[in-house]
Amino acid sequence: MSIAEKVEKDYIEAYKSKDKVRLETLRLLKTAAKNRQVELKQSLVALSDDEYMTVLLRQVKQRQESIEVYKSAGRNELADKEQAELEILQEYLPKQLTKDEIDALIEKACEPFLAEGMKAMGKVIKSIMDTHKGQVDGKLVSEAVKARLQKG
Repeated sequence: MSIAEKVEKDYIEAYKSKDKVRLETLRLLKTAAKNRQVELKQSLVALSDDEYMTVLLRQVKQRQESIEVYKSAGRNELADKEQAELEILQEYLPKQLTKDEIDALIEKACEPFLAEGMKAMGKVIKSIMDTHKGQVDGKLVSEAVKARLQKG
């Protein structure tokens, strides 16, 4: 079952069960996916799982940034709402890699580029993010790759 099909199925279930938070969150996700479809001029063709994952990751990142902003502004009720939405969206992400798995992955990805140093940082991050889309946090990967390339 594709991500889009799962979202649609869960959306209908949330509608029937009157789960307001899940319904609103999935509605926003579906709208974002539809907007992406229009951007790509694919209105007659459904988004691929890869494209849908891109949309999903953007939605997750938006929620994470909003939570930080709301908490720093002392708006905990809004931060809690965003947190609830974030948890719903994370259900559609693939299993996250553990810290040890990420470390091993970064070590392997950095090895061919150690001679280039920090110049290769973008290449390394891109390769990791492309092959493990949705399984790793980009910020964490960026910091770890930077540290590894600086070590040499």
